[in-house]
Amino acid sequence: MKESVESDRPILVQKYGGSSVGSAERILLIADRIEQNLCETTRLVVVLSAMGKTTDELVSLANEVSDRPTGREMDLLLATGEQVTVSLLGLALQNRGILAISLTALQCGIRTDGVFNEARIKSIDTARIKSELDSGRVVIVTGFQGISEANDVTTLGRGGSDITGAALAAALGAESCEICTDVDGVFSADPSRVSNARQWPKISYEEAIEMASSGAKVLHPRAAEICMEYEVPIHVRSSFHQEQGTWIGGGAIPMERAEVVGVTSDAKVAKITLLNVPDQPGVAARVFDDLARAGVNIRLIIQSASSENRARITFILDLEFLTPVQDLVGHWETEGLMSECVIENDVAKISIVGSRLASTPGLAARMFTVLAGAGINIDCISSSEMKVACVISSDRLDEAVRTVHEEFFPVGERV
Repeated sequence: MKESVESDRPILVQKYGGSSVGSAERILLIADRIEQNLCETTRLVVVLSAMGKTTDELVSLANEVSDRPTGREMDLLLATGEQVTVSLLGLALQNRGILAISLTALQCGIRTDGVFNEARIKSIDTARIKSELDSGRVVIVTGFQGISEANDVTTLGRGGSDITGAALAAALGAESCEICTDVDGVFSADPSRVSNARQWPKISYEEAIEMASSGAKVLHPRAAEICMEYEVPIHVRSSFHQEQGTWIGGGAIPMERAEVVGVTSDAKVAKITLLNVPDQPGVAARVFDDLARAGVNIRLIIQSASSENRARITFILDLEFLTPVQDLVGHWETEGLMSECVIENDVAKISIVGSRLASTPGLAARMFTVLAGAGINIDCISSSEMKVACVISSDRLDEAVRTVHEEFFPVGERV
C-alpha cells in the first residue's frame, strides 16, 4: 500500500466522463492512468460520470413506468449510475495496491439547493475529502449529484459531473481541474464533423463558456464559470493518453485581438413561435416568467415588429424542455397571450465564437455570405460580443459547419 503523504502537497482534481468509463476494460485503463499520475501527485481527487449510456438507459426505464418522470424520485434513480462507477474504480485501484476510497455526494458534503433535476451547488464540506487525502488515499467522488438541505438526492443536470469536478477543485484549492474526455482537447469545430478541425493549446475562460453554451460538448459552461470565479486552471485532455490537451484560463486573449476560435453547432433544439401576441407592455415578461418557473432555459429570443397591435415571439430551446413548453401553450391561449403556437423540431443552431466578434466589422457578414453561397437559408440570427448564432434547417447542419469552418480556418493555414 502507498504511504501517507503530507497535507501541504498540491491537489489535482480529475473528472472522467461516461465514455471514458463506459466498460470494465475502460475503467481498468483509467486505473492504469491514475497509477501513473500518482508518480507526479499523491493528492488526487477523481470525479466520475455514470458508465457510457447508463443515464440514458435509466431515463428510458423511467419513461416505461411514468408518463412524465421528474422530481425527487427521478433524481434518486439517476444518481445510482455514478455510484456503480466510483465503486468499480475503487475496487480496481485497491486491486493494484493503491489506497482508494469512493464517496457519494452525501459522504463528501456536496450541498445543493432543493431544485430537482437541475440543482446548483451551494457549499462543499471538504473535511472528509482532506482527511482521506492526508491518509494517502485517492478519493473517488460521484459526479452529477448532491444533497439538499432536506437530505434529498439532487442532480445537477446533463453534464453535471463537470460541475462537480470544478466545484471540488475550487473548494479544495486544487492546482488544476482536469476534464478527461474522449477527445484530445478543445477544437475549432467538432472533429467528428470537420476532419481538419484545429486543437487549441490555450483559450480563455470566456471563450470556453461561449463555446460550451453554443453546443461544444467537451465542457459544461457552469464548470468553466466556477473555475473562472475561483481562478482554477482547467485542462481539457484525452482520457486515453498523457499528451497535453487544451488549457483554459485567464489572459489568453491578446489586447484588442478579434478572432474566431470555434464553429459550434447544436442539433438538439426546437423553434417555438407564438402568433398573434398582444403588443402590450408586460406580455413578453409573463411568457418568459412562466418559462422560467417551469425551469426552461431559452437559447435565443426574437420578437418581431408589431402589425395592428399584434406581434409574434420566437424562441429557441433545447429539445429536453419541449414538454413543459407544450404544457404552457394551453395556459397562454386561455390567458389571451397568443392564438397559436408553431413548434418546429427540424432546426439546428450554428455559431461562430471568439473575442470581440460583434464589434468587429465583417466577421458576421463572412459567415452569412458563405452560408448563402452554399444555398443554406438562415431562419433566425442572434449575436453577442463573443458569438454570432444562426438557426438553419437541421438537414444542412453538417454542410454548414464545414462551410463556415473553411471560411475562418482554411485548409493549410497554421494555427
